[in-house]
Formats: sequence, structure tokens, C-alpha cells
Amino acid sequence: MTKRGHCLCGAVTWEYDGKETWACYCHCEDCRRNCAAPVTAFIGVRIESFRWTGATAKSYASSPGVQRHFCNTCGTPMAFQAEHYAGEIHLYAATLDAPETFEPKFHVHYAQRLPWLHLNDNLPKHDGSADQA
Repeated sequence: MTKRGHCLCGAVTWEYDGKETWACYCHCEDCRRNCAAPVTAFIGVRIESFRWTGATAKSYASSPGVQRHFCNTCGTPMAFQAEHYAGEIHLYAATLDAPETFEPKFHVHYAQRLPWLHLNDNLPKHDGSADQA
């Protein structure tokens, strides 16, 4: 099944086939600042199943080994890639054409969560990243 997504203006679009590698909430400061949001939600996808299908996303090296992709027209954050997650791209779940189909499985960087954000779920909560869980 092919899933698709797009930015606010619709210029940058993407799609992937197959199964997600993971689905989570991220509470790290970098992701929060990148999205100007108290928490972000990601879908992990194998890079070989992923395609940019519209305008080329721009990239920003936010830290060593990390690239953040965004729309150069409207600024929507689109994806995250990191050397420590080789072979994957992590898409912002809110860019899905049907974001209501997203189902997170766990939280990462929960130790960095904002104290005023209260999420009442029973999902596993990891203090670090998924590879540290």
C-alpha cells in the first residue's frame, strides 16, 4: 500500500510503499525547535521504499550527521535523516495526506519533554532515542 504526504503549499510531496520501520513521538529539543511544536511525530521508512515526488525538498544540516528536509517555498518540515539511522528516512506524520491513520507506538527522548505538556497514554516512554530503548 502506497502512502503519500505533502507540505502546506503542496509543492513538496512524497510517497512510500510497504511497512513502516517505526512510528513514534519525539520530545527532543532539536525536533521541537525545528517544528516549533511541543512534540513531533515520526514515521520511519526504509529509504529504498521512499520517493520525493514533487519539488525537491531543501536540506539543512542541523547537527553533525543529521539532515532535516523542508519545503523551500512554505517552510514545512518534511523529514529527518541521520547517520545513526542508516538506510532510513523519518517523515513527519503530520505531513501525511491522511494523518489520522498514523498510530504512534512509543515516545523517544521522553526525558526532554516539556513539563507543561501532558500526554495521557500508555505507550512505552524511552529517555533516549529508539536505538537506546
